[in-house]
Amino acid sequence: MSATVSIVSRIAQELGARDAQVLAAVQLLDEGSTVPFIARYRKEATGGLDDTQLRTLEERLLYLREMEDRRAAILSSIEEQGKLSDELRALILAADTKARLEDLYLPYKQKRRTKAMIAREAGLEPLADALLADPSLSPEAEAAKYVDSEKGVADVKAALDGARQILMERFAEDAELLGALRDHLWDSAVLVSTLADGMAEKGAKFSDYFDYREPIKAIPSHRALALFRGRNENVLNLKLVPGDEAAVPEGEVFRGPGQCELKIARRFNVADHGRAADAWLAETVRWAWRVKMHLHLELELTGRLRDAAEEEAILVFARNLRALLLQAPAGQKPTLALDPGIRTGVKVAAIDGTGKVVETTTVYPFPPKQDVMGALMAMASLCRKHKLELVAIGNGTASRETERLVVEMMKRHPELKLQKLVVSEAGASVYSASELAAKEFPDLDVSLRGAVSIGRRLQDPLAELVKIDPKSIGVGQYQHDVNQSRLGRSLDAVVEDCVNAVGVEVNTASAPLLARVAGLSGTVAANIVAFRDRNGPFASRDALKQVERLGPKAFEQAAGFLRVMNGVNPLDSSAVHPEAYAVVERIAQATGRDVKGMIGDVAFLRSLKPAQFIDDRFGEPTVRDILKELEKPGRDPRPEFKTAEFKDGVETMEDLKPGMVLEGVVTNVTNFGAFVDIGVHQDGLVHVSVLANRFVKDPHEVVKPGDVVKVKVVEVDLKRKRIALSMRMDETPVPRQDRAPADRGPGGRGPQQRGPAPKVPSTPFSGGALADAFARAKKK
Repeated sequence: MSATVSIVSRIAQELGARDAQVLAAVQLLDEGSTVPFIARYRKEATGGLDDTQLRTLEERLLYLREMEDRRAAILSSIEEQGKLSDELRALILAADTKARLEDLYLPYKQKRRTKAMIAREAGLEPLADALLADPSLSPEAEAAKYVDSEKGVADVKAALDGARQILMERFAEDAELLGALRDHLWDSAVLVSTLADGMAEKGAKFSDYFDYREPIKAIPSHRALALFRGRNENVLNLKLVPGDEAAVPEGEVFRGPGQCELKIARRFNVADHGRAADAWLAETVRWAWRVKMHLHLELELTGRLRDAAEEEAILVFARNLRALLLQAPAGQKPTLALDPGIRTGVKVAAIDGTGKVVETTTVYPFPPKQDVMGALMAMASLCRKHKLELVAIGNGTASRETERLVVEMMKRHPELKLQKLVVSEAGASVYSASELAAKEFPDLDVSLRGAVSIGRRLQDPLAELVKIDPKSIGVGQYQHDVNQSRLGRSLDAVVEDCVNAVGVEVNTASAPLLARVAGLSGTVAANIVAFRDRNGPFASRDALKQVERLGPKAFEQAAGFLRVMNGVNPLDSSAVHPEAYAVVERIAQATGRDVKGMIGDVAFLRSLKPAQFIDDRFGEPTVRDILKELEKPGRDPRPEFKTAEFKDGVETMEDLKPGMVLEGVVTNVTNFGAFVDIGVHQDGLVHVSVLANRFVKDPHEVVKPGDVVKVKVVEVDLKRKRIALSMRMDETPVPRQDRAPADRGPGGRGPQQRGPAPKVPSTPFSGGALADAFARAKKK
């Protein structure tokens, strides 16, 4: 069986798909096709594999191909050594994990000279073999036969020590034994965390882990990453203890052989029958476990825990990012964007419906200037001058004070008919200081760029957030503690899938947005914008072929996701791929309708039978997709726009009282619950146990970032800046005293907690803001 066939079959089994489906997807990926393109436009080839399945397939394909490369290298290495037997080859070919491969390779792996090697060179291997094969032999008497000062064996003790080193290495390199011990430890071992000497004060945020133990396989992702962070900061000591030893009362010495030592002994037929060498062999087993195998397996299993924790954390981040990117857009409405500030003033940007900046200024309604009237007049003037409809207010420091300022303006000028909204500004500071922002707004101050970003992300969250490194948006858990390459790959895939699911208007999109379209690189995206600037709007998709470096393959991959509104061909504004335009024309000819007249005629389109229009190239799935797309061409898959209304008079944690029912916005979802912004500059936690009036295993089943929810205040801890919320409206939950440690992260801080901001002197429009939203990203 070839490696490719083996890989295809394995992935097919994991996905619950047919080999032919997976093989087709693999071939398309190898030819340079992207996941969004394959998922949408090659359903016949893959049997309808969706983007989620294809992303999993792509990830597993990378892993398994790496494993096949390693398998080939191992076979080659052992063969070069002249030690590759048919049996060993079969075992290596059958190995189904990287760990199993490495176990089999361990005895043949090139390594530094070990004590066992030196002992073999001294001719002590026959002694080791004899004692293991016949425990009735006297170790001392046998060892005396091997004493030879010229070979470095000075006495009986030296001979026995050398024989022991040989057996210890043999035990530690037995692949079957390692596999059994690994499985046993994963099922039964306990990870113990203790405080490092002198670190109690410095590591206070890890206090939940100063004396902590939990079965390794039961540790959830967020706790595992907290433990590893504590160890990395030299606050915690971690040790993996076999289950039988972990059960011994603290302070007592464990003297009996543990299950791991017994497994080693049984593997090599070591037992206490009162024979001359039994005690020596038992001690050799103990040394093999304590000195060689325990540490090796501890490192491997804690690595396995970390990998699993990272994978889960990356999954959580990816799901949150997807929800954030696919938030409902406010649409092309002229917007007044406000980036609140106290001493430095409120940065103001007027943005037209296309996101273009038309005017900027800074107002100073708060101390020390406290120019309230000047601020009101300036903002009202901008709204009137540019016919603005929305007011976007960043949710950082002085957000609620600025919101009150806007409310006052709206009361004084009802004719403006404004709608105010509070917008998350997480990552806005990162964008403002980026090279991209500098190129986009070379003449605009960094602080004003932040205001522009806040306004644009209200109009179209996806189009603006693609400009920011996903890791800076702050919707993950421990995102800076995980493998950054894997995280980046996962988040890039999410952004790509979201952008292509929505589609991109080629005549208005920025280069960063275009660069996320399937098949388009950053260079080609920039070339599209440059071509558009020189020649005016594209009249058709076909005109894109004139763009430099946009070749046939790139056009094939990208065209279906690019929209040309009001172009020459009405199909150019839809998700129908240009390669399938002939299908639409065939439908038009068969039904006597023109293409433009068919579009939007739902009753007519639903009366057609897709099977009548298939051909050798386009099957029923594609025809069905085409008819569905023609019903509402270019429809936006994102939900209807709605916002939360923060309660007047509830602006700081001090204003909160248990039992209050408030409206808020979900800012982050983790495995242990959801964080909700209720307008007090400190996100509250809805623990998974009170997300609904039913058992909830995964919080993502109930909420996602951007959701507007109603919550009840359960508990307010001003000292530790914690807010406990509940989404159970029909009861008053009691805070759980037995909640698992660090459900909010080290020191009880959740990913969306905001650090303290400077106190704000009392003014008509200030309420003592407690935090800056940027702290969420900085704390990670």
